[in-house]
Amino acid sequence: MKNIIVAGSLHYDIMLAAHHRPEKGETVMGSGCSYKFGGKGGNQAVAAARAGAAVRFIGAIGADAQGEFLLTALRGAGVNTDAVMMHPDVPSGMSVAISDAEGDYGAVVVSNANLHINVTALPDELWQDAALLVLQNEVPASVNLQLAQQARQKGIAVCINAAPAREIEKSLADCVDLLVVNAVEARDMCNIEVTDLASAERAAQKLAEDFAQVIVTAGEHGLAVCQSGEPVQSLSAIPVTLISTHGAGDCFVGVLSQALVSGCSLIEAATKANQAAAEHVSRPTIA
Repeated sequence: MKNIIVAGSLHYDIMLAAHHRPEKGETVMGSGCSYKFGGKGGNQAVAAARAGAAVRFIGAIGADAQGEFLLTALRGAGVNTDAVMMHPDVPSGMSVAISDAEGDYGAVVVSNANLHINVTALPDELWQDAALLVLQNEVPASVNLQLAQQARQKGIAVCINAAPAREIEKSLADCVDLLVVNAVEARDMCNIEVTDLASAERAAQKLAEDFAQVIVTAGEHGLAVCQSGEPVQSLSAIPVTLISTHGAGDCFVGVLSQALVSGCSLIEAATKANQAAAEHVSRPTIA
């Protein structure tokens, strides 16, 4: 079986439920609280492993209870953690997210150990039988660039989920085979407002001028898929009863990655990921 390498963030998530998210200066009484495994990198690795992929993770934690919690969760999902570094003097990353009655959420992230990932001395066996490297933007850009360049040298495909949005320098873009962005990230990268499937298709076509393969997800509208030199394709969203959008994008990327290394075409993989994300948003995130 071909391996997926996921490199990225690990966060100890504090999840709060409330009727609405507070305005400036407002105190809101919540209705639920839970403590969860998180971070875009960690979530995507777990989603890929649960979908059936062999996954190796590159990241960093602190030498604290939160770090042990994160390691245990990764290993419990079957993710290889040999390349997860533990820093004795830096706490583990964390976030606080508030999910409202409409299923939307807002979060504050403190990166901590995620800013201290060392990728200069990774063992060669980490890359053995790897078919795909998956990156996100919750770690320093220098980490993504070094890993993408190493993967490119070894003939390993590179996928970047450019979330949260930030500029992707040309040196990194030149190493990327697949770009995955949501409506906000697409807008920030190509100045096209994504408000429906038609605008998602335009954004995907525009981004495909710089990336070989592009997926633009547009929430309740669906998603657009574009490959350089080919007509853009789109998939409508699957109707569900929305409970929470928290983690939906990570679920999508994880399942997409597993489908790609198992031999699916990009549109086939996107279809599977679209279904998985629809199921994800219809499940509660807080017990």
